[in-house]
Amino acid sequence: MTEAAWIDRFEGLSALPADARTTLAERGKIIRVPRGTVLFAPGMEPVNMLLLLDGTVRVQQASDSGREIVLFRVEAGESCVLTSACLLAHEDYTAEGVAETDVSAVAIPRGVFDDLVGQSRAFRDFVFQAYARRMTDLFRVIDEVAFGRIDMRLAERLLTLARDTDEVHATHQQLAAELGTAREVISRQLTEFQRRGWIALSRGHVALTDRAALEAAAKG
Repeated sequence: MTEAAWIDRFEGLSALPADARTTLAERGKIIRVPRGTVLFAPGMEPVNMLLLLDGTVRVQQASDSGREIVLFRVEAGESCVLTSACLLAHEDYTAEGVAETDVSAVAIPRGVFDDLVGQSRAFRDFVFQAYARRMTDLFRVIDEVAFGRIDMRLAERLLTLARDTDEVHATHQQLAAELGTAREVISRQLTEFQRRGWIALSRGHVALTDRAALEAAAKG
């Protein structure tokens, strides 16, 4: 993949001056990992900025009691803002990043990241604009966990995870992690959705049988 082929896939990097583009092209390394790979975990030191080319990375955090919550997902064309934040703060990771699909990404070494943040306004803008957008997403997660109705949130998340299909491959525990609640809560709500004819449940699988009803439930 040529320099322009990957750099121009990231909104904001196309505005970089020629010398910064050359540095990224020469020092950035394309990595590929299979689905299920743990890219980072709490306590690990970040050594590269990650720019996702293909696939999806799920960023999640676990409480001391073991309950998990999905914080956000990094999609193709985005940077991992948790990695960027840890690099800026010189701190270890506090959450886990898992390849939800096969993933390809560009790894930018810490030294290159530090130099470009210090020398290139366009690169700084790219880093901090991505960070600001993700902070908005995280505030939404906090608001939903604290105040959102579980039936609305579950209906919305099932539709999101199904994307353009009517299939969700996830256990009750995984769905609980998506919404930051207990597995028992999710199991009760799924059973109710099934009773209403909106979904059909099987082991590790949810079939959406009435998408219109789920869409109405998601809107409250």
